[in-house]
Amino acid sequence: MSRRSIPWLVVAGVLVAALSLRAPIIAVTPVLPDIVRDLGIGAASAGLLTTAPVIMFAAITPVAALLIRRAGAELALLLSLSGVLFGTFVRTLPGYGSMLAGMFIIGAAITIGNVVVPVIIRRDLPPERTAVATAAYSATLNVGSLVTALGTVPLAELMGWPLALLVWSSVTVVSLALWIVHIVRSKSWRSAERASGEAGKRESGDTGENITGPLPVIVDNRVAAIVRRPIVWMLFAAFGMQSAIYYGMSTWLPTMLIDTTGTDAATAGALASLFQGVAIVGALLAPVLLKYLGAVPAGVLMGACFGTMVIGMLFAPELAAVWASFGAIAHSSGFVLIFTAMVRVSRSDAEAATMSALVQGGGYVLAALGAPLLGALNEISGGWQVPMLAVIAATAVYSTALVSAMFVALRRG
Repeated sequence: MSRRSIPWLVVAGVLVAALSLRAPIIAVTPVLPDIVRDLGIGAASAGLLTTAPVIMFAAITPVAALLIRRAGAELALLLSLSGVLFGTFVRTLPGYGSMLAGMFIIGAAITIGNVVVPVIIRRDLPPERTAVATAAYSATLNVGSLVTALGTVPLAELMGWPLALLVWSSVTVVSLALWIVHIVRSKSWRSAERASGEAGKRESGDTGENITGPLPVIVDNRVAAIVRRPIVWMLFAAFGMQSAIYYGMSTWLPTMLIDTTGTDAATAGALASLFQGVAIVGALLAPVLLKYLGAVPAGVLMGACFGTMVIGMLFAPELAAVWASFGAIAHSSGFVLIFTAMVRVSRSDAEAATMSALVQGGGYVLAALGAPLLGALNEISGGWQVPMLAVIAATAVYSTALVSAMFVALRRG
């Protein structure tokens, strides 16, 4: 069998769309102190703003998987980008309620993108390219996060934080337009609908411009079979702990730096942006680690990087730039390792969609606890030492689960 060619148009469409699949959440964090002041809310309510999307990740993931199987991957990603754009406009309306509603809408829309991207990568990319493609996707997620983390405070100083958040909708507009162009240049929606009954038989080695029809719906007994696989629970635990650490630290790192080092908001936002920026390098590093170190050593290294970040922030917060860089490498490389493992152990497109939904849906239940828990622990204890101890505990679970998953899924990779 000849190797499938790389569908560059599909890859480009996914990477451009990735710019809008995390940045709308991260954009809030640099101006969180301003939001708290202007809206008159407490730390727990502020934490809910960045946790609301994560709650939707957990709640909507099963629905997203069903939508993808019924509508097809391309339409699902188009709906995801449209929802992000709508939610971005809703959260600029006056009041805490509107902002919270907008964040929930954004979270629901991003959920669809979260689930569908691994399906597209598995479907359209040769198996030997999945790790590199996942790394490129993860790096692009962090490019969007870095740009918004760096740019939101300066924009807020010029036009106020509501308009500063709205400015980033232009990225989603561009992403949406480019994905529509991709769909229009492909064969056509009508031909996709006519061919939907043969989606499972379609060869994907033509040009990468194929439109998929609905994916086969997995029946209940097959879902039960997937749930019984130990690798699913390992990936769930690793993904859940990583996401809880990531969203918790992304939400509170700027505030933590202001409290512990006395820096101003702009400087704290710039330092915290390293948590997004260095992640670009970390994502691209993962395939190299897999190739030259192997799966298990790569997992051990990512756990050590997360531990270094937390311990460093506890004892030497003035070196936050160093510790944030370690954390960035840990979360982005770990993301690539987890999703590469998930793609490799899936035995069909339908199973990939279901496993992605199970791992992400369950993992985001844990992730939703991150920011509110750290905020509540900070209010109760009056400092950041207790919250950091909670992150250390999460890091221990993450490391154990990730190394176990790498051993099972990628030990021959």
